Amino acid sequence: MAAALLSFGTQIREEFSCSICLELFTRPKVLPCGHTFCQDCLQNVAGWRGTLQCPICRQQVRLPPQGVAGLPDSHIIANMCERLRQQTSLSGETREQPQSGNRCSFHPSEVLKLYCKHCQIPICEECLEEAHDDHRTTTVKKAAQERSLTLQTLIDEGRNIMESYLSFLRSLREEEKILNEKKQQTDNSIIQVYNQIVQKLTQSKDHLLSEAGENHTKNLDKIQTERDRVLADVNELSAACDQAEQELQQGWVEFLSQQTALTEVVGKYRGKAAPTPVQTQPAVFQPTDTPVPVLGHVTVQSLPSAPIPAAPAATNVAGGRGHYHGNQRHGEQQAQKVTFGGEGSGTGQFKSPCGVTVSDEGEIFVADYRNQRIQVFTLHGTFVHQFLTVVDVSGGEKMKPGDVAMNGEGNLWVVGKTDFDDFAVQYNKQGRMLRMIDLQKSGWMREIAVDTRRNHILFTQVTGDWPSYDHGEVLVFKPDGTFVRTVGQQQGMKLPRYITVDGAGNILVSDVRNHCVYVYKEDGQFQFGGEGSGEGQLKRPCGICTNRAGNIIVADTGNSRVEMFDKTGKFLKHITTDMEEPRAVAMATQGQLVITDCKEHSVSIFQNF
Repeated sequence: MAAALLSFGTQIREEFSCSICLELFTRPKVLPCGHTFCQDCLQNVAGWRGTLQCPICRQQVRLPPQGVAGLPDSHIIANMCERLRQQTSLSGETREQPQSGNRCSFHPSEVLKLYCKHCQIPICEECLEEAHDDHRTTTVKKAAQERSLTLQTLIDEGRNIMESYLSFLRSLREEEKILNEKKQQTDNSIIQVYNQIVQKLTQSKDHLLSEAGENHTKNLDKIQTERDRVLADVNELSAACDQAEQELQQGWVEFLSQQTALTEVVGKYRGKAAPTPVQTQPAVFQPTDTPVPVLGHVTVQSLPSAPIPAAPAATNVAGGRGHYHGNQRHGEQQAQKVTFGGEGSGTGQFKSPCGVTVSDEGEIFVADYRNQRIQVFTLHGTFVHQFLTVVDVSGGEKMKPGDVAMNGEGNLWVVGKTDFDDFAVQYNKQGRMLRMIDLQKSGWMREIAVDTRRNHILFTQVTGDWPSYDHGEVLVFKPDGTFVRTVGQQQGMKLPRYITVDGAGNILVSDVRNHCVYVYKEDGQFQFGGEGSGEGQLKRPCGICTNRAGNIIVADTGNSRVEMFDKTGKFLKHITTDMEEPRAVAMATQGQLVITDCKEHSVSIFQNF
């Protein structure tokens, strides 16, 4: 009878076991074909493009936008598996009943109540009489308390030593940061002096070319004047010769009775001097002996060592990045602007630059949408390099990049479209593809942000048919494509455009249909803006970023301006009002604000705004 019950229990366990891992189901997910598997098992067999094949019936399954996590749960199976686990645990405890650890191994009937300080082991009363009678002893409880105090002292000492080492590592990071800033300042100074010298050389070149051109024009004018004069003489001689030839064709009587005009013309030129060569004076360039100007010298400067605090308090450093960078000073002086680009497919030209981000090293990465590439520039607008946005390692399939963000390791996340799907692709700075997330096809442009503090990737998404998109939300994924959660699902978001994560980990989203910005915090959410052109109002807001002070910068695209608000949504000032169609914005750690203009196909860099 017991064997029969055991066999039945085994059969039940097999019925509630995953056919992939052969263990009881963990977070069971049901496929459309009806077969059930563990969520992690399905995640392992899921394809790159968001599809999988049922391991049992081989039916092709299209995964929802959330991936495997979005498949239906089987709560009944999950509950049964939990009960089976509990039953197995209870029966195991009843069966085994292990011997208590407080019993003496030499005298099993005795409890270990004493501790021999000489031998440093727990003992029972019989052990004391037999082998430890002349040794110093104490109770087990008291010995454990004394040992705990000693161990805790060592733990405290070890942690203090470790904290001093961590403080040293923090000082190294700070020194590295200072070195990077100094390096960027030095590079900027060299480039500035170089550009000034190049500008002067260019002006000198243009002046010399102008002088040479004027000289050449004068010489050509002399040649043309002499050509016109000689051609007049040639025409006169030619006409006289032609007439004389016609007279030769007449009869003898007519010929002898006419006075030949050629005699007079030839006589005229017989005594006239032949044309002399034209004396031209071509310009010749003679380079000076002045050596090439020296830009300057790079000297070594000693930096003061960063102090190491004795026992620094723990700090919570914000890691939210997305399009979050930099620092700015409010109202110090008028903004200075550098603009570059223009419509085209050449190096440094754009066709609808939609997204932008800036690395900590000051590299500007621009999502060149219709040219299907990412272009990289310095903070002076100098072109560095570019790479195509491909969605496979062979480079055969390209996508149009709609937005770009940078993660904590300095790699890029780019979201865009092909003819068939939406993708989020991770590249390194040189453009090598690292990984990809296959997203559901969407008729509306997706944007992207990275929360480096939580290592999450955020995408905007809309539902409904064009043009009546009726619902918007933010999807949060892990870098491996695992769906985490949805943000803003119930807050009335209509048509989300751009997204960022600020230094406190708050999520900010611009909504072009509601003409506002949504701010999602851990303790709730609020919004600011509203349709209009007045201060604090917005019209079709797009790009959004924040600075270290928490101020919010918004590309007010419909009003052709860029605005600044404080962290509560209160209007502070207009940053610029002279752009045609500001689209994406990003802050640099050096304090510059970078803005793309989709209508002018250009990028502008603002300083001291």
